[in-house]
Amino acid sequence: MAIVKTEQRQKTIKNEVSLEGVGLHTGNIVKLTFKPAPIHSGFAFKRIDLEGNPVIEADANYVTNTQRGTCLEKNGVTIQTCEHVLAALVGMGVDNAIIELNASEPPIMDGSSKFFVEAIEKAEIIEQDAVREVYVVTDIISYTDEESGSEILVMPSTEYKVTTMVDFGTKVLGTQNATLNHISEFKNEISDSRTFSFLHELEMLLEHGLIKGGDLNNAIVYVDKKLSPETMEKLKVAFNKDSISVKPNGILDNLTLHHPNEAARHKLLDVVGDLALIGTAIQGKVIANKPGHYINTQFAKKMSKIIKNERRNNVPNIDINQEPLMDVCQIMNMLPHRQPFLFLDKVFELSDHHVIGMKNVTMNESFFQGHFPGAPVMPGVLIVEAMAQTGGILVLSTVPDPENYLTFFMKIDNVKFKQKVVPGDTLIFKCELITPIRRGICHMQGYAYANGKLCAEAELMAQISKVK
Repeated sequence: MAIVKTEQRQKTIKNEVSLEGVGLHTGNIVKLTFKPAPIHSGFAFKRIDLEGNPVIEADANYVTNTQRGTCLEKNGVTIQTCEHVLAALVGMGVDNAIIELNASEPPIMDGSSKFFVEAIEKAEIIEQDAVREVYVVTDIISYTDEESGSEILVMPSTEYKVTTMVDFGTKVLGTQNATLNHISEFKNEISDSRTFSFLHELEMLLEHGLIKGGDLNNAIVYVDKKLSPETMEKLKVAFNKDSISVKPNGILDNLTLHHPNEAARHKLLDVVGDLALIGTAIQGKVIANKPGHYINTQFAKKMSKIIKNERRNNVPNIDINQEPLMDVCQIMNMLPHRQPFLFLDKVFELSDHHVIGMKNVTMNESFFQGHFPGAPVMPGVLIVEAMAQTGGILVLSTVPDPENYLTFFMKIDNVKFKQKVVPGDTLIFKCELITPIRRGICHMQGYAYANGKLCAEAELMAQISKVK
């Protein structure tokens, strides 16, 4: 496995674009707006109907419910049925976008991704000044749900491909499969495939008031049982129709299938949308047997964890003997720290989203006099401080006069120490932005490596403040 920087550029949209429709669960009119987003920010939902306009990133770790779609929740704020919107963004090759909503769910539209794809096209897709990272699959990774018999796996491939196989064990909808050989096929082959339901499911949902925004134009209903007069009357009321009948192919009327295997294609659409929650593009072939939102998102969580570990253990390939980008004198021109509290000797890489620095650990350090004098070990808190100073270079590089600013910690999370650091070690620090820098606030993931191994990691948040 490897995280590879490709020759492709990241993409976002040039203009804002909005569309309105009914929310499937609430039955209310919902407005969704796609907005451009900075590099490395991925996809994020923004609830503009709530105080503070909270943001929920499209992250598999925020999945809380998969009953009737994929639901995300962060700090008590939810987004329901996010998969059709995310599938459209991935299918159109977009990497970074903000999805503003004035409700907890996107509009269901016709139950597919078609209208979202059209809106994204209208907004115009543009390249950004950053390369696209892709996770290249070299071994088979799988997830199986023993209870349902569903299985999803990814295997090595030259590009991102998806195959879905469905078998519902009914006469009206038997075994189907669908394949996406290249993401460029998504628009024409997959995006217009609508969600579907069986009559017995529909009756239960209507009884519990769970599809107030449903009608015969945004879901294919397969009739897997005899349609009783009582059920017929309920459906007329629910869908505001004078009459309802069953077509010869076993679906309720008022809909014509776009594809003979539309159910399998929609399941593929869901897989693409749910796997967007991994947060990193994949180069591999996904094969999903009897997929559903639960298994899709469990697999996304597994992939996300694997990729996070790959990033964490990916020791920067730095020649410490090369001419540095910044030596200690240049570092002191930017950072206010001085001996004995300057813990950074060189900076080798600096971009708008990451920084790599180095510290030589020597017995001359003052803290070794009192920290286990007989068996000197560098204090973990000082490793984190050195990591933070490296990150300080990143945030201070965003202002023209860094010498007039101080950097203050706001938060330190998920600190882990893996290996001890002793005199004679060379520490390599890597800090990467988690979210774009805003108003001088820098939220970053920091790693420290020694002897070719990860020795510490932490999530850091700091803010620069101008010296008065």
